[in-house]
Amino acid sequence: MAIVDMQKISIYALKKHRKAILETLQRKGVVEINNIDYSDSVFYKEDTTKQQASFLKSSQTAKQAAEILSKEIGAKKSLFASFEGREPISKENYYMFVNDAAEIMRVAYDIVNFKKQINESKAEINKLSAQIQSLTPWKTFDLPLRFKGTEKTQAFIGTFQGEVTHSDLADSIAQALPDIDGIDINIISADKNQTCVFILCGKKDGGALYEALRQKGFSVPSVDSKEPPAQRIKILQKKITQEQGNIEVNTAKIKAQRGMLHALCFIEDYYVMRAEKYEKIESLANSRHVFILNGYIPKNMAQELQAMLISRYDAQVELEDDNSENAPVTLHNNAFARPVEGVLETYSLPKRYEVDPTSIMAIFYYVFFGMMFSDAGYGIVMSLACGWALHHFKNMETGMKKAVKMFFFCGISTTFWGLMFGSFFGDAVSVICKTFLGMAPSAVPQIPGLVTPIWFNPISDPMRLLMISFLFGIIHLFVGLGIQAYIHIKNKHYIYVLYDVVSWYLLIGGAILALLSLDMMKDMAGFVLPPVFLTIGGICAGIGAVIILLFSGRESKNPVKRLLKGIYGLYGATGYLSDILSYSRLLALGLATGVIAQVFNQIGSMFGSSVFAMILFAVIFVIGHALNIGINALGAYVHTNRLQFVEFFGKFYEGGGKAFNPFKINTKHYKVKEDI
Repeated sequence: MAIVDMQKISIYALKKHRKAILETLQRKGVVEINNIDYSDSVFYKEDTTKQQASFLKSSQTAKQAAEILSKEIGAKKSLFASFEGREPISKENYYMFVNDAAEIMRVAYDIVNFKKQINESKAEINKLSAQIQSLTPWKTFDLPLRFKGTEKTQAFIGTFQGEVTHSDLADSIAQALPDIDGIDINIISADKNQTCVFILCGKKDGGALYEALRQKGFSVPSVDSKEPPAQRIKILQKKITQEQGNIEVNTAKIKAQRGMLHALCFIEDYYVMRAEKYEKIESLANSRHVFILNGYIPKNMAQELQAMLISRYDAQVELEDDNSENAPVTLHNNAFARPVEGVLETYSLPKRYEVDPTSIMAIFYYVFFGMMFSDAGYGIVMSLACGWALHHFKNMETGMKKAVKMFFFCGISTTFWGLMFGSFFGDAVSVICKTFLGMAPSAVPQIPGLVTPIWFNPISDPMRLLMISFLFGIIHLFVGLGIQAYIHIKNKHYIYVLYDVVSWYLLIGGAILALLSLDMMKDMAGFVLPPVFLTIGGICAGIGAVIILLFSGRESKNPVKRLLKGIYGLYGATGYLSDILSYSRLLALGLATGVIAQVFNQIGSMFGSSVFAMILFAVIFVIGHALNIGINALGAYVHTNRLQFVEFFGKFYEGGGKAFNPFKINTKHYKVKEDI
């Protein structure tokens, strides 16, 4: 377990090498660049806001083009896309794409333009289709809808809501205009939604007739044309055919660029990289001919980078050790503990003066997860699935790879505890032997770990598992206190070990010894310590309580405040009791996994031993255990995290370290690595 030592790095180089140096640092991803605050006449800051906006706009265009092309050619993401990671690209291919950037962007703009034309054609088709739909009721009408009448007549072409008959309309007009004769009414079409009419009257009666029609709900058609409706419909259909042809042509043009998909994805990433590079330029100090870059680099990588920058760019590179609290934090652990770093980072990174607890936490993490999940079959499934993913997806991202490795180790621990407790998909072996092989319970093979427990069965002996859970909890808490002692010793606060650690060892340890000496604990623990341990435990607990009372408030000079803080500190013993009881969740989740597994097995075996029953059993077995794995794996993950975050970290861990954030390639599709 280690917090990586950091060094400050200062790079002084000619401005003509600035682009190449920044690109090298970005590909290597090992330097965190800090903002330099120079305010003199020699050095200045560059405002790169416009360049960043331009690059991000180009990246967005390339992204849009790639999405359009991917959709048109039917490129689909794999079900396991989240495991695949970014595709690595060599420096040679990187520069090949960069040299073709202008041509790739031309293709991107073409694809976007083709898609724009497709969308415009689709919108036009929708518009034309709506016009055809409006004209369809007038299909049999042989006059243009804009026809207004002749020299002596006035025509009204329009619609009424709902279905209106000729006689109803004639009667209505006659009642409204009893003195007008010679009105010709023609029903063109009618349905429950609307009635289309053509009405003709004398020129002098047009105004009065229009007012009467308007009061009845008359409205003119929404589509107006100089051709008769049937002829207009043919014209519109021809236009739709033309627009459909445009769509096919532009779609073909897009599909013709299928070979550019990878290039478009690269250019999307490339312009994001350039935008981020120009963002970092604002952090540099620049003069007319040189620039200065300051930042942090892990000490184990500094010499190599220094030599490379000097040899390639004739730069001046200064390195200075910095383990101050302001230095960023990154962790380095072995292959066993590294997967759990993500759990620690979720909580908070340690500060520079703290220790990295990942290695110790990893041991407890895997053990507790396995105890909660505690089924050998489930553990094998989890480890095999994670192992397959690690082997199959070589480009898996670092964070995802850590998580998969963590669950791989959790699966191994689960398998171990499942064998110890005799759970293999619950009691699947026994149920199958009894139901489908016709074996008597006594004839079922007593296979250790699969049928019978190697150690004990928690379902039949839950108190034993409860006591073991408490034991692991006490060890876990005491290890946390031990780390607190190590931190005090590391920081040369030796007396604090007595005040903050030994005192609690005495109080909690003594109380446990005294408790285990009482007869009432025999049924729970299965044993009772000799009475002498009651005395020893009481003395130890008393000494620990006095130390806590006198020194937990030692920072206060006022004796009254100090005593009150000491009393409050002593009250913290109740917190330890609560913490120890929290480990009963190891029992609860372990039992839940086993019991639910057995329930699904029993449900599947209820249908007898026929072929149909075997098929039904298999279906229930797969679905039931898959649900159990999903639900209880999530529960084990959450509660294992809680035991670390609340109970364990609460004894020594402060956190709040600043994460090391190197200038690197933050891309979506490709990763480019500097070869050294």
